[in-house]
Amino acid sequence: MLLQFVSYNLIGLLNTLIHWIIFLILLKFYGFSQAASNIAAFAFAVTFSYFANAAFTFKSRMRVGRYALFIAILGGLAAATGAISERYDLPPLVTLVVFSSVSLAVGFITSKFLVFGAEK
Repeated sequence: MLLQFVSYNLIGLLNTLIHWIIFLILLKFYGFSQAASNIAAFAFAVTFSYFANAAFTFKSRMRVGRYALFIAILGGLAAATGAISERYDLPPLVTLVVFSSVSLAVGFITSKFLVFGAEK
């Protein structure tokens, strides 16, 4: 499980980079709200994360239903984080750091036991 967690974290670093870049582009250059920027950036990053973790971390087959479950759980977290940040007028950096931190733990547990662990 430790090797899986390390692999998940390495992929997570790339995932975070993708997420942050897209979030900031949408927020600063296209005028999206924090919630919309976070959800859109999440959609790109989570797709990369799902396929990379299926192939390298959990060595699992990719399935549409499990991909949808992964997106539903983490997408809800992305939307909630963005909405809370807007509600309390928090800076975008807070949105990114909070979401990235919380989604690391929630994403690993979800992936390990629900998304990829369910087939073993």
